[in-house]
Amino acid sequence: MSTDVQPSTVAERELVLTRIIDASPEKVYRAWTEPELLKQWFAPLPWATSVAEGDVRPGGSSLIVMRDPDGNEYPSRGTYLEVVKNKRLVFTDAFVNAWEPSEKPFMTVILTFENEGGKTKYTALVRHWSVADREQHEKMGFHEGWGQCADQLEDLVKRL
Repeated sequence: MSTDVQPSTVAERELVLTRIIDASPEKVYRAWTEPELLKQWFAPLPWATSVAEGDVRPGGSSLIVMRDPDGNEYPSRGTYLEVVKNKRLVFTDAFVNAWEPSEKPFMTVILTFENEGGKTKYTALVRHWSVADREQHEKMGFHEGWGQCADQLEDLVKRL
């Protein structure tokens, strides 16, 4: 049976942001795992994070609600797959709560926090379920939005 659809490679479905953040991996990890800190930097301004909840353990669920300048809210539920304190977080929207599959999985995020002489090499690797999902995320402003959030993250962790 012939098909015109070619399978994509993992690399074709990935977006990556890497930064050196002037703070320790412990502080960057805290900003990702403590809800009150996450709410201070996670959405690119003028957007805001109105709700941040997380059970930070493998299988634990999370809820992030972003609010646009007009007050519209966009909830995002997910599940933590891997948690290595101060080093790595992996989470996905493929599951929304207690291994309940989501209606439309979009991405899995792999965050790493590597010590670089007292600073942190921060890498956000985002793997999408399809090339179309990756393209959609890119058009939504992945590089600009995640880059701005990384700047906001650094501003916060410098003060911790």
